[in-house]
Amino acid sequence: MKKIELEIVALSHSITQTHSYAVVLGEINGLRRLPIVIGGFEAQAIAVALERMNPSRPLTHDLMKNFMLAFSVDLHEIVINDLQEGIFYAKLVCSSSNDTVEIDSRTSDALALAVRFGCPIYTYDTILDQAGVLMEDDNKKTAQTGVTSESGPKEDLKSMSLEDLNNLLNEVLEHEDYIKAIAIRDEIKSRESR
Repeated sequence: MKKIELEIVALSHSITQTHSYAVVLGEINGLRRLPIVIGGFEAQAIAVALERMNPSRPLTHDLMKNFMLAFSVDLHEIVINDLQEGIFYAKLVCSSSNDTVEIDSRTSDALALAVRFGCPIYTYDTILDQAGVLMEDDNKKTAQTGVTSESGPKEDLKSMSLEDLNNLLNEVLEHEDYIKAIAIRDEIKSRESR
């Protein structure tokens, strides 16, 4: 299977789950986005690394990086390699002077380490097909890495017509509100599968 390289394009509060965040990965040189719900601690760890902040004491992911470097272990890439029942699975591809190994990891932890090591993030077409959101017009894509916040009140999707849902989906994608786009896409898919 061919790997597809991704980059972190946004980090925001999740509108679908209270006290959760979403990290949005974008296909490099492509229009697909992969939103992944993560916990608050992991969101903080990713944000700290993205913003190049230096906490007074190392966070857990900084400690992990320091430990790996102290023992000459390099992180080459992370691969989001599976999606089961809405849960993403990832692996770290690491090497030392003797060996290359793949280590199972929570996706949020893998992303926090990838940002720290500056290594590539990959996934497969099947995962993007299952859980991705497609941007319609590349000219409207102005993704900016960083921390974003929730935008606007939540519409009552169940009471909207299919045409209105499709129009709303296009509108939120224009504003790169990928989290809201997921909820709209899921509502459209549930109606089309009936």
